[in-house]
Amino acid sequence: MHNGSCAGVALVTGASRGVGAGIAEALGALGMTVYLSGRTLSGIGTDSVGGQRLSGNLEASAAAVSDAGGHGIAVQCDHADDAQVAALFERIEREQGRLDLLVNNATFLPPQLTAPGPFWEKPLAMSQMLDVGLRSAYVASYCAMPLLLRSAQGLIVFISSFGANCYMHGPAYGAQKAGCDKMAADMAVDLESTPVKAVSLWLGLQKTERSALAGADDNVDYAAFLERAETPQFTGRVIHSLWSDPELERLNGHTLIVAEQALAYGLRDTDGRQPASLRQQLGAPPAVHPARVG
Repeated sequence: MHNGSCAGVALVTGASRGVGAGIAEALGALGMTVYLSGRTLSGIGTDSVGGQRLSGNLEASAAAVSDAGGHGIAVQCDHADDAQVAALFERIEREQGRLDLLVNNATFLPPQLTAPGPFWEKPLAMSQMLDVGLRSAYVASYCAMPLLLRSAQGLIVFISSFGANCYMHGPAYGAQKAGCDKMAADMAVDLESTPVKAVSLWLGLQKTERSALAGADDNVDYAAFLERAETPQFTGRVIHSLWSDPELERLNGHTLIVAEQALAYGLRDTDGRQPASLRQQLGAPPAVHPARVG
């Protein structure tokens, strides 16, 4: 269900670079007004891989949204700070009066994420993924609900991973992703009588600067990696199709594999490729028990 003649208002958290920036750009290409939040407004932030700082910032990402045909609005916001998050949604309310789509992408990704070794030999800071990534997604969803309820069809999306079910990057990463999937499932129960729905998405291998640097650091055959990887824009197009789906209700609370949902919607990646699902290699989203207590 499209929201009348309006192309929609979206917020993508953690959109300074990488997956969030690509999702925002794709939504802009489909005409949406997109708010992009994150810590790095301009210049280069502090995130790094293999000792190299990652490029990208909110102003550049917002410009890419506008260049693609949408309206990109950069808002500096540390999603570890509840007051800043509340102020972000207050601004969206003042300027737009509603929100149609929330993409919970902001996640703390430590430099040691893909380093070998057990969790007790890595910095305790790895647990910050449970603050910015899991708790922050709950806070953003909480603050977004009054605005999403004003939408003809609102959608909350959690950016998750096959690591929610298989071992990937250690227990903190896995717990954050599994938590997002469960949050989508449980929020869906509370959302049943509303125009708002919630889903969690498992992304495939991503074509981002972070992945390229991590691959080089780990001596990965990056050419082979690229043959199977997806662009973040691919995920953005799937998200837009979900928000536009007149039968979105049937997917409420589900954890979906992006490559499979793209196939269902007839979507291909930006280069015309049809990325394959990693279900056989990395597993499938587990079923949620229908019992309800409390």
